[in-house]
Amino acid sequence: MKTNRISPNYKGFRFPPVIIGHAVWLYFRFSLSFRDVEELLAQRGIVVTYETVRQWCLKFGQTYANELRRRRPRCGEKWQMDEVFLTIRRKRHYLWRAVDQDGNVLAILVQSRRDKKAATRFFRKLLKGLQYVPRVIITDKLKNYGAAKRDILPGVEHRQHKGLNNRAENSHQPTRLREKKMRKFKSAKQVQRFLSAFGPISGHFQPQRHRLNAREYRATLQGRFQQWNEVTGVKLVA
Repeated sequence: MKTNRISPNYKGFRFPPVIIGHAVWLYFRFSLSFRDVEELLAQRGIVVTYETVRQWCLKFGQTYANELRRRRPRCGEKWQMDEVFLTIRRKRHYLWRAVDQDGNVLAILVQSRRDKKAATRFFRKLLKGLQYVPRVIITDKLKNYGAAKRDILPGVEHRQHKGLNNRAENSHQPTRLREKKMRKFKSAKQVQRFLSAFGPISGHFQPQRHRLNAREYRATLQGRFQQWNEVTGVKLVA
């Protein structure tokens, strides 16, 4: 299916796309702070402030992530869902997440509740972004999943068991690491904005390594770097 690509607009920026793209890649791919990225760039003779890195990530991170998502093959038909709590300014919020059977993050949504209304809203966001229905969904025993599923996906098989959605539960671990590195999230809006870019970018460079031999893994990773260069508008010299 053809999609209209939104090319990054670097007009007015002093540094070339290759440096901006590299800085954004470092921040979203690894558990680094803006100051860490500033130091890594300085080691290569690129003098920028951490505030510049922050502005690059805010402006281009979501653009890169959206394009990677457009290029991603259709995800699996078995969806696993889970929610974890986040404490933001002493108030409890819930991070809803859905992944497919291969661990690809399908959607995330930060909400202040986890009732039926919140579950329904998450289902609608998920379906709007993917535009197809799954064969089966797997959740824990939270009853609000079942209530929302009966309204939104009445014909889809629903399996509820605490031990079946381990992949969704494990997918929260990188978020916890970044939460610690960022010394807790400051607002629900910040979490939503950060994870919307973090998920596609970080996941793009993490193929299912355990399913590939060394040669296949290197070839896959090389192809993904090539895609990243296309997304960021970097022209490599042969």
